[in-house]
Amino acid sequence: MEVFFSELAEYKLRKLTEYLLEEWNLKVKKDFLAKLNAKIEQISEYPESCQKSMEFGGMYKCVVTKQTTFFYRVNFP
Repeated sequence: MEVFFSELAEYKLRKLTEYLLEEWNLKVKKDFLAKLNAKIEQISEYPESCQKSMEFGGMYKCVVTKQTTFFYRVNFP
């Protein structure tokens, strides 16, 4: 299954990675992106592997780190 980001998600990810680089360092940024990519690969292979969101109906909640969570929906053809 292919994973797509909304424009807002792309913007927020760009801002987050800029923050990690400015406030922390390149290693922290790379480590975060590696964790994020692993989660994206996971939901690409197993779209319903994360827990269903209690806040947003029809969406799933994916925890990347203790500080970072993203929500997604699955669109089956």
